[in-house]
Amino acid sequence: MNQIKMIGIDIDGTLLTTEKKLLPFTRRVLTEAIDRGILVVMATGRPYSGLLEEIRTFPGIRYALTSNGARILDMQADEVLVEHLLPLKSAKKALEILQKYDTLQEVYFDGQGYAEEKKLGMISRYHHNPNMWEYVRKSRKTVPSIPDLVAGENRDMDKVQALFADMRELKEAWKELEQYEELVLVSSLGYNIEINAVGVDKGRGLMELGELLGIRSEEIMACGDGDNDIQMLEKAGIGVAMGNAEECVKAAADYVTETNDEEGVAKAIIKYAFCETGGEQC
Repeated sequence: MNQIKMIGIDIDGTLLTTEKKLLPFTRRVLTEAIDRGILVVMATGRPYSGLLEEIRTFPGIRYALTSNGARILDMQADEVLVEHLLPLKSAKKALEILQKYDTLQEVYFDGQGYAEEKKLGMISRYHHNPNMWEYVRKSRKTVPSIPDLVAGENRDMDKVQALFADMRELKEAWKELEQYEELVLVSSLGYNIEINAVGVDKGRGLMELGELLGIRSEEIMACGDGDNDIQMLEKAGIGVAMGNAEECVKAAADYVTETNDEEGVAKAIIKYAFCETGGEQC
């Protein structure tokens, strides 16, 4: 088994508990991994503004893949290493479709998420998980109109996201959007649609970062739970799905660990990154 030199970790449903907490045991294991010289990388659909302060400032966590790999950051140097932006024309096309449905729409520019103030005020209608409400309110900047913001910026962006009040409408919107080959669609929450540029995913981003740092795919471990994690689990040397992951994610993984509430990430790191044989826990 190859020595693990880098670990890409999804945040929601993976690193954090259902209540969006980073538990002490997981924190200790991350610290030990970093002390052993392993690069711990956040790999998330969140924009940079949505990273928790305790993650952004976690000693030794330097790199992050945000917006599903649209932006790869060196947080220590405050530098964007790689960008794969959603073209303005494609974003406008997606937003025109989404505006026909009852959605809370978000756009991400330069690592900052934006949402309409009126819709954000009705967050319980669109975010079906109450544990996400405070995070979204704190991390998004409000604007009167998303179309007006996009028109004013008049440039490519990180990602578009829409959260749906009605799951039937989500299915209808998905059918419309998937007709456009220049759009990549995922639904990490189950009630949202995330839209990136074609070719953008966490797997590609993690491999790009590995190449920049001289780390081979066989030396990379990845942990996730959602459909936006599948490519990352498939491309990494060791792909770990959470016990709470969707079945399609588990099918793409080399190993299924315990749930996020049972600190499955920490246990998988001990099993595969701390043990030379990848066998029993050290």
